[in-house]
Amino acid sequence: MANERAQAAPGAVYEDGPVRAFALAAVLWGVVGMAVGVFIAAQLAWPEIGAGIPWLSYGRLRPLHTNAVIFAFGGCTLMATSYHVVQRTGQTRLFAPGLAWFHFWCWQLVIVAAAISLPLGFTRGKEYAELEWPIGVLITIAWVAYAIVFFGTVGRRKIRHIYVANWFFGGFILAVALLHIVNGAVMPVSFWKSYSAYAGVQDAMVQWWYGHNAVGFFLTAGFLGMMYYYIPKQAERPVYSYRLSIVHFWALIFTYMWAGPHHLHYTALPDWAQSVGMIFSLVLLAPSWGGMINGIMTLSGAWHKLRDDPILKFLIVSLSFYGMSTFEGPMMSIKTVNALSHYTDWTIGHVHSGALGWVGLISMGSLYHLIPRMFGRTQMYSRRAIELHFWIATLGIVLYIAAMWIAGVMQGLMWRAVNPDGTLVYTFVESVKATWPFYVARLLGGLLYLAGMLVMAWNVVRTVQAGRAQPVRIPQVMAHA
Repeated sequence: MANERAQAAPGAVYEDGPVRAFALAAVLWGVVGMAVGVFIAAQLAWPEIGAGIPWLSYGRLRPLHTNAVIFAFGGCTLMATSYHVVQRTGQTRLFAPGLAWFHFWCWQLVIVAAAISLPLGFTRGKEYAELEWPIGVLITIAWVAYAIVFFGTVGRRKIRHIYVANWFFGGFILAVALLHIVNGAVMPVSFWKSYSAYAGVQDAMVQWWYGHNAVGFFLTAGFLGMMYYYIPKQAERPVYSYRLSIVHFWALIFTYMWAGPHHLHYTALPDWAQSVGMIFSLVLLAPSWGGMINGIMTLSGAWHKLRDDPILKFLIVSLSFYGMSTFEGPMMSIKTVNALSHYTDWTIGHVHSGALGWVGLISMGSLYHLIPRMFGRTQMYSRRAIELHFWIATLGIVLYIAAMWIAGVMQGLMWRAVNPDGTLVYTFVESVKATWPFYVARLLGGLLYLAGMLVMAWNVVRTVQAGRAQPVRIPQVMAHA
């Protein structure tokens, strides 16, 4: 990209207050969400842990865990990084900083409301869309504020070109808004109870159009925006192929929207709709791997940095898990494979290879790059702690997903094993008993991952204590990128 002169006023500074707030909130909610995940993983191995207390039951805490790690940890990370990136790539301040602060506090209110309502049993019962309609309205208000600030900042940019990371952030914001509005259509019957505006198989189709695209846009497109900014920044190398990054964006955005029906194989959904979901899921492999290769190859000529830079380890290994998850997902969408994997813990392994390996590691790497610079430092307080975090987290991910893959395949084989007379070889209880050791292994993996997050929280606190929030001046001339 050619050098261009930014028409920034002398002494103008970036508006980084909301960036700092969202980044620190992300670390806090990451610890909370992962701690709840470890607790419910322990409940699967030892169900008596909840002591019969309703608001500590697995059925109420599981959606709390998913909402905390996706929308609290992941959401705050996305919001911090998008506000950081859009200013730097446009060489301009945030549009309407006061609205950005409103967005921050409104989003924290959403998180707290979810943390209270879900354990109390107020839920719509929809995956990733459990929150009842008053909180849904609050989410809409926060999201409108987010969109105004982000696109307003893009509109006032001093650089003609819109960098590709902002395409991914913008696509994620628009797509999630559409998904939330359509799947959030309900008929309230009281302040904390509503029923879906859809019925039967249509409701299931709308839900998994939403559910899979929550993964596709909230947990993929937005985090790819991070990848396209923070990997080149940390590696001090240009993106391997800028043209490929644009192809990656448009191919991913078009293809992901159609993949949702693969969640409904062998259900009442029409067979042609199931097949459409399978076909688009298989096509999705191409743009996903194109983006992964683009990110990894950005290190061309700088591979030696991977040996010494623990932040780069987070960022690049996250892409390895992204590639693995986006191969495994299309494979599991094939109907014959799905016949074995559906309703088993193989699906849980697949989800967490993406959640822990891709989303978690890219978030942590981006935050490790971002946070010290927001507090007047060039690096985190302890480089060795980052290295320790990386290895603990990676070991935890491998232990977790391997346990779930093995358990899932075993469950699928046990459930469909039949005797010559057509009766089942194993009862369901026997499959649960056989799964128990893998649940313990999964718990150990989760404990390691949580331990790594606690190391990160300590490192962040020490970094903030040692540093000081300082205004960052907007450069007069854009650096060559």
